[in-house]
Amino acid sequence: MSTPPSTARLLGQLSTVGLSFVMALALGFGGGYWLDGYLETAPWLAFAGFFLGLSAGVLNVYRVMQATMGGGGGRERTG
Repeated sequence: MSTPPSTARLLGQLSTVGLSFVMALALGFGGGYWLDGYLETAPWLAFAGFFLGLSAGVLNVYRVMQATMGGGGGRERTG
């Protein structure tokens, strides 16, 4: 049986959600924008990078919320 996380740990986990979401979007879009300039395919790779970053950000928020709420769907991560 596991014990619930402390309040400080919970606040620490939740405070990173917004930053990680924005960083995923910025990295995805920035990478796509750079590739567009390099390959001269504007704006298609910027769009693809944006949506890739968006999906990565949503997935990260989902994982943090699952860890925070104590759910995991029965799957434990090892390693």
